[in-house]
Amino acid sequence: MKVRTRYAPSPTGRMHVGNLRTALYEYLIAKHEGGDFLLRIEDTDRERYVEGATEIIYRTMKQVGMEHDEGPDKDGGCGPYVQSERMAQGIYAKYAWELVKKKEAYCCFCTKERLESLKTIIDGKEVSVYDKHCLGLSEEEVQKNIAAGMPYVIRQNNPTTGTTTFHDELYGDITVDNSELDDMILIKSDGYPTYNFANVVDDHLMGITHVVRGNEYLSSSPKYNRLYEAFGWEIPKYIHCPLITDEEHHKLSKRSGHSSYEDLIEQGFLPEAVVNFVALLGWSPEDNQEIMSLQELIEKFDYTRISKSPAVFDYGKLKWMNGEYIKAMDNEAFYGKALPVIASVVKRECDMKKIADLVKTRIEVFPDIAALVDFFEEVPEYDNELYTHKKMKTDAASSLTVLKEVLPVLETAEDYSGTALYDLLVNFAAEKGYKNGYVMWPLRVAVSGKMSTPGGATDIMEIIGRDETVRRVKAAIDKLSV
Repeated sequence: MKVRTRYAPSPTGRMHVGNLRTALYEYLIAKHEGGDFLLRIEDTDRERYVEGATEIIYRTMKQVGMEHDEGPDKDGGCGPYVQSERMAQGIYAKYAWELVKKKEAYCCFCTKERLESLKTIIDGKEVSVYDKHCLGLSEEEVQKNIAAGMPYVIRQNNPTTGTTTFHDELYGDITVDNSELDDMILIKSDGYPTYNFANVVDDHLMGITHVVRGNEYLSSSPKYNRLYEAFGWEIPKYIHCPLITDEEHHKLSKRSGHSSYEDLIEQGFLPEAVVNFVALLGWSPEDNQEIMSLQELIEKFDYTRISKSPAVFDYGKLKWMNGEYIKAMDNEAFYGKALPVIASVVKRECDMKKIADLVKTRIEVFPDIAALVDFFEEVPEYDNELYTHKKMKTDAASSLTVLKEVLPVLETAEDYSGTALYDLLVNFAAEKGYKNGYVMWPLRVAVSGKMSTPGGATDIMEIIGRDETVRRVKAAIDKLSV
């Protein structure tokens, strides 16, 4: 049987990291086995629907490289691939009424007030367990109520005694008491199917063989299986993934600031790094390799190696991984990403490409660039103690002497390329009997005002040019002379 998986997001906003992981695992399972990966839009929850969210789904999938084989824009014969369109064709109502005929479901006319009265507190949480009040209605009573226009839902009819066992690929066989299975709603009073019911119907009709979801859905699996069994359908393989937590081991939420894919992109992360990192949130390859392209993930992915333990979203590790991806980037591609950040800080005319080359190996996310390059625009305020360097054996007094001596050399130099400047200053140091660092350190401080910079003194001087170099050295002399 050909492996077929699906990603079935609800268009309710930005794509949560957990949803991205679900999509990625579904994609990797299918592609590892040479199967099909489907995209299905589950827009039946109209209260949570967000305008423009469907476009976010398409954009995200495209950016991360997960191309679907079938979907709303690629009909593979199982369409429509948008649940509201499927509902309009009467698909869900048809199957719900089939269950009613089989006594596996029933119409419920209970009012909101009555349902409220059924709520109780269990383990400190308010829950509602339906009491099958409408199960005993005769077929005549049901038809009379419907004809009278009474609002109703269709509920699954689950047994209250015995047990139900289901199999998960990671957790094995799990048995639950049927008394824990509430009669979940299949069709809501507005005619829309619930997420749970539409999923089962669509997965069967689309030939889905593997279903990946978070382990919070483990408790719902017995109800899904009872639906499959009621229809006489083959049950797909379930793969329930571990919870993703923050570094304090709380469920990853919007408050973390990095719970969605778009949050991370806005913070300067590369799509490839995000995909790589998300793949490792609960899974690892046999060889424990960490940096992997999407193609390598496809080749290595074995879903039986998914962990059952909660996965910690280690922000520091993601930054490290992103830094590795940045280092490996093509220089032109890096420049394209870095230029907007550099240009937002450095307004003066200078070689932006050379600035980008200097910072490429020193950042983990693109916003890091701003703090590294701000001195190219203007030397920040700094203390003269910065000239003191034990290893270079410099201090404020010696630096003042060196800067005064080297200023005429800098003023008359014609070639301001980094190599020419370096040779010029090394010769100057030799003539004066100085060590190279004794000259380079005061110059570095004078032109940058910082303890640490991307590139050395001559790199900086090449980028800002002779006029600005001379201006900064003169300003440093004045500062040291006070």
